[in-house]
Amino acid sequence: MMQPTSNEEQKLWQSWAAERDPRAGDLLIKKYTPLVSYHVQRISTGLPKNVSRDELTSLGMMGLFDALNKFDISRDLKFDTYASFRVRGAIIDGLRKEDWLPRSAREKSKKLEAQIEAMEQQLQRHVTPEEVAQELGVSVDDVYQTMQEHFMSNILSMDEHSSDQDDSEVKTFAIRDEQVRTPEQEIVRTELLDDLVENILKLNEKEQQVLSLFYTEELTLTEIGEMLQLSTSRISQIHSKALFKLRNLLSAEMQNV
Repeated sequence: MMQPTSNEEQKLWQSWAAERDPRAGDLLIKKYTPLVSYHVQRISTGLPKNVSRDELTSLGMMGLFDALNKFDISRDLKFDTYASFRVRGAIIDGLRKEDWLPRSAREKSKKLEAQIEAMEQQLQRHVTPEEVAQELGVSVDDVYQTMQEHFMSNILSMDEHSSDQDDSEVKTFAIRDEQVRTPEQEIVRTELLDDLVENILKLNEKEQQVLSLFYTEELTLTEIGEMLQLSTSRISQIHSKALFKLRNLLSAEMQNV
């Protein structure tokens, strides 16, 4: 059975599970609302600036309500772990369904990729964000932002999943058991991870640190900034620059295959 964080919370869960007590539900939602803020901040890192955080928060709150209604307290699972999956899934689903990212972000990223490839073929070397920005007549920050949007766009296209909706609503998406992989999938996954780790080690120390804290330790950019005593905008720039470098390193490897 789930280990509660306190006797008081255990009583709230028991009251909610047995009677759907509105007061217990409200208090549990209030306690776990910071989870929504956390996932909104992380996901919004790679989104266009015109995407409203308030909208993302609304989506996340729907995921939290869904988690509260479907959570089974008899399972050996912490609610924050279960709720995190629901909250993140609700935000990703909402982004996909509302088509907030799609065409504009994909068109920008395709244009950027095409420009980078053309310049690299001409110069016979990797180009810098500054060179790309000058060629396109945009700022370096715009280049970084487009790379992050491209990264998020790939996540949205790969991260299809179901939120335990009715069968009539779920037609093409299903939850796949990530614990069970075919031998071929395991080989490919291992090779991809090895390549990624190898190329991350080619980044400078600060870039490696930011990627590790963001993707492994799951800290927000603000939290990373506080830890490293740098501004959030500076951490965002380091994060974006690291992604740009990884793109160059990985694309170079693909060309050599």
